[in-house]
Amino acid sequence: MTVEKGNGRIRIVILGAAGRDFHNFNVFFKRRPEYDVVAFTAAQIPGIAGRVYPPELAGPLYPDGIPILGEDRLADLVRERGVHRVVFAYSDVSHEHVMHAASRALAAGADFWILGPGSTMLKARIPVISVCAVRTGAGKSPVTRYVLGDLARRGRKAVVVRHPMSYGELSASDSVQKYARVKDLDKAGLTIEEREEFEPIVAQGGTVMAGIDYEAVLSAAQKEGDIILWDGGNNDFPFLRPSIEIVVADPLRAGDELRFHPGETNLRRANVVVVSKVASSPPENVARVEENVRRANPEARIVRMNLAIRALGIKKFKDKRVLVVEDGPTLTHGGMGYGAGTLAARAAGAVIVDPRPHAVGMMRHSFIAHPHLGNVLPAIGYSPAQIEDLAASIRRTPCDAVVAATPIDLARVVRTDKPVIRVSYDAVDAGRPTLADALDAFFKEHGG
Repeated sequence: MTVEKGNGRIRIVILGAAGRDFHNFNVFFKRRPEYDVVAFTAAQIPGIAGRVYPPELAGPLYPDGIPILGEDRLADLVRERGVHRVVFAYSDVSHEHVMHAASRALAAGADFWILGPGSTMLKARIPVISVCAVRTGAGKSPVTRYVLGDLARRGRKAVVVRHPMSYGELSASDSVQKYARVKDLDKAGLTIEEREEFEPIVAQGGTVMAGIDYEAVLSAAQKEGDIILWDGGNNDFPFLRPSIEIVVADPLRAGDELRFHPGETNLRRANVVVVSKVASSPPENVARVEENVRRANPEARIVRMNLAIRALGIKKFKDKRVLVVEDGPTLTHGGMGYGAGTLAARAAGAVIVDPRPHAVGMMRHSFIAHPHLGNVLPAIGYSPAQIEDLAASIRRTPCDAVVAATPIDLARVVRTDKPVIRVSYDAVDAGRPTLADALDAFFKEHGG
């Protein structure tokens, strides 16, 4: 271990996106005086850079808190602050992206770290079922809801613990968040991205917990139920040590299960791999994903599932103009060009209009930053200003209806004078073995 000039501590920069980075700090660095985390950097999420991880969360070793800076400043930070180690701590990026970050760190003179499950997973005293994915938009959230329903039918009192989404103000009051009713979400003033993950679980009758301090979240969750259902974010691996790991793979992006970090980690750790969207994927893609699973993780059980898409009232818009609004993260860093809303609109024979000429503010920037996007509007709303940009872009786009395929009731958040057709999608079994069969085997071994 080399310690250079300064305070005698090993200086650290953590590359993050307001999630995994904060968790890694909390469980690995926060209480260790031999380390000095001089900065977090920010990527993927608009508006994160420029904030401060506050002293009340950072702890007594950091009386001024920790600045959050843009990742483009990495090389300068390493040189100016004499940084010894750069820790990569965000998800759903290609292996090449990770190694470019490593190269920048190494060239500037720092070591490059990735903290793994053994260093960052917390141990629960009750069983933990985790649902993670190999890519954003693979169908993980519907699979989580499927498992939640299965647990309810078994008479298990499950609490969902969600991967963090620290997009608002950072404060000690956000260390533990609990949502059991839709009005809890309204009261909290959440971003669209947060509501997309929490609202469907609450609407199903579940309780979801999240926050910034997952030691505190885990302690509270264990008092809420007799089993924890971990709902992963992006393609990250769990913060809690699972009793069984369910991982969702997407044959519409066959091959990505071996090309993206840390999705490949999830694939290789999985007890059960759900190959989703099999009905809407080319058979050769399904076969390719399953072969990749067998090669990387021959012990994993493979199950096939579909997404059942429903859009009540959409048929009356046949041959009429519709604006399709899809889940934002799926389209942006998830890399998808369309989602369930596009499929529903096409099936109904509607005419999908191009929102790009009418986009304003952050929405216009999103089309520039993600040129693969076409006739679809990503539901981006990490702040009130961005939500208003989304609303204005919807209002400006000439159409007869809005086809909203976000997991939330978009009309509760965005004001529009156009009718909104909600598109919902649920995970359903596609042949045997089913995911319920895999859960049967788990409970037979663990009881319940």
